[in-house]
Amino acid sequence: MSTNNYYGDSVEQHGDGNIGMIKNSAPADPQVAFREMIAAVQILRGQVNPADRAVIDESLNELTAGDGDEGRFRRALAGIAGVATMVGGVGVPVVEAVQRVAAAFTQ
Repeated sequence: MSTNNYYGDSVEQHGDGNIGMIKNSAPADPQVAFREMIAAVQILRGQVNPADRAVIDESLNELTAGDGDEGRFRRALAGIAGVATMVGGVGVPVVEAVQRVAAAFTQ
């Protein structure tokens, strides 16, 4: 049994030119995706300036409030993704995790 997790596109080729592609293979369980994103955000949080940390903290508070407001949920994800995008390469895992959460919760 493999313990490796792979996210994103999956491409397989069998024989000459026979290609199958699975698009957006996000985790089936939205809660798993959410927990993985929170872990990635916590790592990023320790690497950003105080202003970005405040945006992350506010967004995390919105996400964990769990009031069911989809608009607030999406804005909180966007806030986290925005900070992660602005800090460059160190934020890439968070951007990818946010995308997985968004995909998992809209399935």
